[in-house]
Amino acid sequence: MYNILLGGAAGDGIETMAGLLEKMLKQSGCHLFTIRDFMSRVRGGHNFTQIRFGDQPLHAHRDTLDGIFTVDEKSYQEHQPRLSYDGFILCDKALAIDDFRAIKLPFKKIATDLGNPKVINSVATGALLKLFNIPLDHAAAIIKSNLRADLVEINLSAINKGYDLLESHYDLPLIETSEDLMLSGNNAIGLGAVAAGLRFYSAYPMSPSTSLLDFFNAHSSTMAIAVEQAEDEIAAINMAIGASYAGATAMTGTSGGGFSLMVEALGFSGIAEIPLVAVDVQRPGPATGFPTRTEQSDLKFVISASQGEFPRMVIALRDHTDCFYQTARSLALAKKYQIPVILLSDQYLADSTTTIPILNASEIVRYDEPEAPVPTPDHPYKRYALTENGISPLAIPGKSEALVRVDSDEHDESGQITESATVRNQMVQKRMHKLEGLKKELIEPEFWGAQQCQSLLVGFGSTSGAIKEAVDILNQEEKNYGALLFGDICPLPTERLRHFCDQVMEIINVEQNATGQLASLIREETLISCEHSILKYDGRQLSVDDILTGIKNFKGGF
Repeated sequence: MYNILLGGAAGDGIETMAGLLEKMLKQSGCHLFTIRDFMSRVRGGHNFTQIRFGDQPLHAHRDTLDGIFTVDEKSYQEHQPRLSYDGFILCDKALAIDDFRAIKLPFKKIATDLGNPKVINSVATGALLKLFNIPLDHAAAIIKSNLRADLVEINLSAINKGYDLLESHYDLPLIETSEDLMLSGNNAIGLGAVAAGLRFYSAYPMSPSTSLLDFFNAHSSTMAIAVEQAEDEIAAINMAIGASYAGATAMTGTSGGGFSLMVEALGFSGIAEIPLVAVDVQRPGPATGFPTRTEQSDLKFVISASQGEFPRMVIALRDHTDCFYQTARSLALAKKYQIPVILLSDQYLADSTTTIPILNASEIVRYDEPEAPVPTPDHPYKRYALTENGISPLAIPGKSEALVRVDSDEHDESGQITESATVRNQMVQKRMHKLEGLKKELIEPEFWGAQQCQSLLVGFGSTSGAIKEAVDILNQEEKNYGALLFGDICPLPTERLRHFCDQVMEIINVEQNATGQLASLIREETLISCEHSILKYDGRQLSVDDILTGIKNFKGGF
């Protein structure tokens, strides 16, 4: 298992290099997990991509590095404290880096001699492949499929020149991973939505949700999806609600600031009982915060967003596979219960890529829509008919003989505005009855670790992979640790939590926020308290090492 970092300034081509390199590693037989750390600027600053790869599936990043490729001295200075003693620094011979671990090669000269100084990263890619004794078998196909035709030959020459510069230093056992998928979190969300029959997506570009809009836009024709880049987030959510009202499976996406603009329309979805899925790809706030960083600080906000009370569901996406299946499930649940469902992701999960087994669309949760109601003179259609389970018959205007009325004011069974106290009570109770059915649909948090554990970690969303690996490491010494990893958050499933609460000596919440929002929610719902907290809120994702360190000192925060 190896962990390397590619660093440079925005505009140095680090992201392009990383994208090509990870494809070559994957096609050569590696599992991998890649994270991206970049500043919110077009040029300058310091960006890096970290690729962890090997012969075992990977679901999180580690801090210690086995190697660094750096375009500039800044990347070396920034990251060399994390480099292992026997690691390497791959760089151009002109850089002022005095380190016994440095492998300084004439990358710039080779690129210049080839006729294009910009292919320096391809020269370095070839050198990296040779360092890990990875054959060039797949390089040509990947270069041809990812670069313009006029750039293919020179980049292939650059890779070959770099490959010939040095000898192999590492031996990487390769396995067969060619059938696996390599996906980012946002692309996995997109595929899950498509598999569930998405027909309309609207959004306003806001990092780190923008790549979800890019995904749907790129595939809109082949996947028969109408995609609308709205003028703002208010328009985006109202477009999605309108499309859903017209019978289309619809979704919108944004980050926390954009979701703040959506909350009144979210309430409209709730009172009008129009199915809606909204994706909140979290970043640090408040206000602009850190546009390109990660955090889990929107949890309590989305649970209570919009004035008044109405049923909703909040699902935190834990990993790339979860992104696919839970997105499809969210669209089914939104339709079945005629409610808004909010998917919580974050920049870490959205922009990271990993290898996963092929996804199976036949395994997703689907909703078999009931037959459209047929009105008669004796039984006119009532859009908000009072029912035992709170779910009223849903007719689609233009596709039914029924007159379909919806309203953001309180209304009676037929959809007419009312100010009756009696009807108001009936409608609130009707909507809230949906929660009884929804609670039966809840998925308990995934348990990981020793069944007879005495220390229980609890987390939600994208910290899942790091928590799992940390628990595995801790249990190598003593089988004393377990973890509950929440996906479904609101309503909160509590059965498995209560079971382990009776057994363990301590509960430790692990969260990417400053206030321990999951711990607070657990306390509110169950009166169960967490004895310790491991919290991180600097915009950088909790790593396996952060969790191990936190457990050792229990000081909380980093």
